[in-house]
Amino acid sequence: MRRQGYDIDSPRGGGKSKLADDAGVHRAAVSRLLQRQSMPDLETMRRLAGVLDVPLRDMLIRSGRLSEDDLPLAAKQQTDPAGDSPRLSPEEAARRMGVPPELRETFVKVATQFLPGGH
Repeated sequence: MRRQGYDIDSPRGGGKSKLADDAGVHRAAVSRLLQRQSMPDLETMRRLAGVLDVPLRDMLIRSGRLSEDDLPLAAKQQTDPAGDSPRLSPEEAARRMGVPPELRETFVKVATQFLPGGH
């Protein structure tokens, strides 16, 4: 949160409220998360992950509620045909480019049409 510029340390810094507003979630959800009082629901976590530019998987693992064993990576990662670097999924590309959550499904459908084999 700090890395993304949210002042979550000072009581009047406004960082928690700004984060909540940017993610479209309740400020209380952000406060409870920071105080480790409760785990937000999955949709709240998705929204926060998108705003913070953190993969949802990483957020769930960093929260301590799930482990890497609970959320294993796919056994076979797609690779770029030109080399060994991993190819981004359309979902990950949308997230990294800042496509709003409500438009990501449309982005994925369109982007998928341009991939070899349409997937």
